[in-house]
Amino acid sequence: MPAPILLASGSEIRAELLRRAGVAFEISKARIDEEMVKASLQAEGERPRNIADALAGLKAEKVGLKHPDAFTIGCDQVLELDGEILSKPESAEEARAQIERLAGQRHSLHTAAVIHNEGKPVWRKLSEVKLTMRRPSPAYLDGYIARNWPAIGHSCGAYQLENEGARLFTRVDGDYFSVLGLPLLEILDYLGLRGAIAA
Repeated sequence: MPAPILLASGSEIRAELLRRAGVAFEISKARIDEEMVKASLQAEGERPRNIADALAGLKAEKVGLKHPDAFTIGCDQVLELDGEILSKPESAEEARAQIERLAGQRHSLHTAAVIHNEGKPVWRKLSEVKLTMRRPSPAYLDGYIARNWPAIGHSCGAYQLENEGARLFTRVDGDYFSVLGLPLLEILDYLGLRGAIAA
């Protein structure tokens, strides 16, 4: 019998990606103070990509140590604009301010995934996607926020590329699934190689 697969995340889109790929898994959200960890690492001068990796690893470890027989997937994503990290907006006003900052700019999304098994990390993937946002008109931006809040509050940068957020961009360089927060193809490949899913 294949080892169980756990997703240490409450992200609906990550879960949906695994479901659509036909993966049987359970959700076991890691309880960590992400903002505190992020702030601590930033204070130490860590690069955004390393912060994403550390948070993904912490989530995988937190759940994985309780379920050593499972393949536990921890993920995190950090948005970097000119060396600054933008977190998830806490209000519609903050969402608008983030989009206005990103408009006309090229920014990076650093996505990290770590798989924990038998008490240790056994696989990790770090990817960077560069996205160029157009300058939406104030009228369009008003409508966009009204139609998509509070859903976009779950995304750093206040956009969801899988939904209407696609209309905000002129260019995306990198893996689409990583933009959604999960390097899906690489995870499926690893789980297949380990016999956790049929390959």
